Amino acid sequence: MPNWTVFPDETPSKPAVALAEQIERDGGHALAVYREPVGDHWQIFCLLPMAKVEPTPYQRDLSPTHVKRLLAVVKKIDRFVDPIVVTSPRAGVYWTPNGNHRRSVLDKLKAGSVPAIAIPEHEVAFQILALNTEKAHNVKEKSLEVIRMYRGLVAEEPSRGEEEYAFQFEAPHFITLGLLYETNKRFAGGAFAPILRRVDRFLGGTFPKTLREREERAGMVRAADEVLNEVVARIKKRGISHPYVKTFVLSRTTPLTRQRKTLPSFDQTFKKLKANLEEFDVAKVRYEDIQRSAIVAAPAAQ
Repeated sequence: MPNWTVFPDETPSKPAVALAEQIERDGGHALAVYREPVGDHWQIFCLLPMAKVEPTPYQRDLSPTHVKRLLAVVKKIDRFVDPIVVTSPRAGVYWTPNGNHRRSVLDKLKAGSVPAIAIPEHEVAFQILALNTEKAHNVKEKSLEVIRMYRGLVAEEPSRGEEEYAFQFEAPHFITLGLLYETNKRFAGGAFAPILRRVDRFLGGTFPKTLREREERAGMVRAADEVLNEVVARIKKRGISHPYVKTFVLSRTTPLTRQRKTLPSFDQTFKKLKANLEEFDVAKVRYEDIQRSAIVAAPAAQ
């Protein structure tokens, strides 16, 4: 007879029972198999061996600041109250798409086990952006998580495509930005995001095919960024330095300013943007114009 409690008093799904039995074999403890209250899916509340719990390969990097803050709180109250979410890609391994900062805190505290909610459906591992409420993502973190998921799906689900994972990716421009951040962690994604958000779309076709097109799109953005960096360098040479200068230049060169219902294609947008940047007259730039634009844009950014 199993040691775990079952709620409600009915037969759990076969995948839930199989996962609970696997947890026991892996040295953990399945405490309860239950139906969660929204979709009535079977899940397992359990204690897992610390050494067998890992972040998903698609996760953003840990924030040392957040880990330090969370560690201080857990030590102060002297208890751990928030179970993490896990799925299991194979026996002996448990991935957390939501809870890596908490997992890291327990590791630092030399805890032997991790309280967790284990979900039999492994596809939940790809729902990081929707699940992760532990620390708000910025553009860079979202983009890197999305491209890591994307590369995982190229290998695991080569017959599927972007449109089937629209919910998991959240927005198509995160895929393109992810490719750019992979090669340049300091890429100005925040400056390009407003343009990409308007013209980037989920692509039809399977992942191996669309990845090639995504790489071409990232190359077009990268080419525009190289010209943008040259423009910024010339502006700085004139003695004008401001953190908003890239965004200011893009706001003056974007081909989307007067577009309303009909937008140009991705390719048209970035070819025109690059041409506009190449023709941009830095002699007309004034510090007070950049400063004024930054002040006006600040509420929208927040």
